[in-house]
Amino acid sequence: MTTDIHPEARIGHVHLKVADLDRAIGFYSGVLGFPVQQRWGARAAFLGAGGYHHHIALNTWDSLGATPAPKGHTGLYHAAILYPDRAQLADALRRVLAVDLSLDGAADHGVSEALYLRDPDGNGIELYRDRPPEDWPRDPDGQLAMTNSPLDLDALLAEAP
Repeated sequence: MTTDIHPEARIGHVHLKVADLDRAIGFYSGVLGFPVQQRWGARAAFLGAGGYHHHIALNTWDSLGATPAPKGHTGLYHAAILYPDRAQLADALRRVLAVDLSLDGAADHGVSEALYLRDPDGNGIELYRDRPPEDWPRDPDGQLAMTNSPLDLDALLAEAP
């Protein structure tokens, strides 16, 4: 049984070319929890949190059965999905691990905590939460001083609802 992603999660929207629509829906809806808002036959679907028309669009119009883009080429590095708090990010990690997906990485950036993985078509996905701006690290001149430290996944999982 899956539950919907937290309704305050936000991305403007990202529209992805995918090789297999049902497989992509299985990841974005079945694992991450974005409900399908509308499906256009067998070739496109629009998924959104909290009843929003779409945060993620998927289509096979030019990519049905295609392979992922090769490394070393331009294109999308990753789409980032912002969670409203640490507990919801922990829930996302729980969902990912529950279906045996592996992470490409996990980092504490000082301003945020982030998980990195790939969707079934090889697209980079970042799942993250921001810290409050007043907690962001700054240098002596007051400039942002982001970091790239390891993220304690066990401690994060302990906060999953």
